[in-house]
Amino acid sequence: MHLKKETVVSIINTIGELNQLQDVDIILSSTLCEARSLANADAGSIFLLRNGELEFRHVQNDTLFGAKESGIFQYSAETLPISESSIVGYAALTKEMVAIDDAYAIPDGVPYQFNASFDDKNRYRTVSILAVPLISRGNSLVGVMQLINAKNRQGTPIFFSEQIKTLVPIFTNNAAAIIERSILNRELILRMAKMAELHDPEETGVHVQRVSAFCAELYQRWAENRKIPRWEIRRFRDIISQASMLHDAGKVGIPDAVLKKPGPLDDDEFLLVKQHTVYGAKLFSSISSELDQVTHDIMLYHHEYWNGIGYPVGLNGDQIPLAARITALADVFDALSSKRCYKASWSNEMIYKEIRNDSGIHFDPELVDIFFEITDILHAIQMKFK
Repeated sequence: MHLKKETVVSIINTIGELNQLQDVDIILSSTLCEARSLANADAGSIFLLRNGELEFRHVQNDTLFGAKESGIFQYSAETLPISESSIVGYAALTKEMVAIDDAYAIPDGVPYQFNASFDDKNRYRTVSILAVPLISRGNSLVGVMQLINAKNRQGTPIFFSEQIKTLVPIFTNNAAAIIERSILNRELILRMAKMAELHDPEETGVHVQRVSAFCAELYQRWAENRKIPRWEIRRFRDIISQASMLHDAGKVGIPDAVLKKPGPLDDDEFLLVKQHTVYGAKLFSSISSELDQVTHDIMLYHHEYWNGIGYPVGLNGDQIPLAARITALADVFDALSSKRCYKASWSNEMIYKEIRNDSGIHFDPELVDIFFEITDILHAIQMKFK
């Protein structure tokens, strides 16, 4: 089959752009978006290999979600076994692409079945399916990408052409290595974040993952509301997703006796705790990239208040970097909704009242408004990262 030179060049350029990203979730979103564009597919999803199962990680659907992100669907906790029972599981088991022209007319004699529950629940109609295993170097399975409903020029679902069946694996074979690298990068950042956990039992892995996801979604809506270009949203979301995980890494410099104290802190102890912002920022005092700069800003300024009474500097309003203002809201929301050694978890009603009352005092009022626009997404994140 003859492949057009411009198509191959486009794939190469897309792989180069993906290589500029670091965060696994942003890379998955971008990879799926580009694969769907290549195949002119209406929808798609990605499952990643985790603990011997396929863990759902990303979904897009133009018919249901339009050009926006998929909201609460993004944070489903679904897993599938690597087995012959499902289309995705079969592609993972055999490491072979599965192409289906009509999901509701799968020929007899194949072991897998189509699960119509998503269609039934969302009034969607799956027609064509292309399940492509993500195979990295050394023939190792990273996950499976599933593309749904190739479309003709009129937008009507059709089968995936032979050319698309050739092009998509070329793209995914290159993307798989980038995804694998981003998974390792996420694990490295989580290990750095967990240094604080050695001293502070409240700084758990799921806490920093929740804060990271909260920040990504708050920034996404903030940027969309301001009509920021899609490529810029993708780029900065990538940065804040990673940087916000390290917001409290400076707690490694605070004595255990203070961090693990079950009761209220006295004035001297609280002054010590405040220093975690400075200690953390010192880890990124040598700035060599925008990621370094944003991480530094979040570490140093995420306890500043919109009205200027925060610490360690006393910045106010827009003087506080955007990423730090977003992280401040995300961190407080998670802290209030979590059980701590010195308090019970708060109800949603109490949390909402507190955040509204602190609009313009602790928090950027614009971000508070955005918070209440996406509470369904924020709670989906809580459920995923329990």
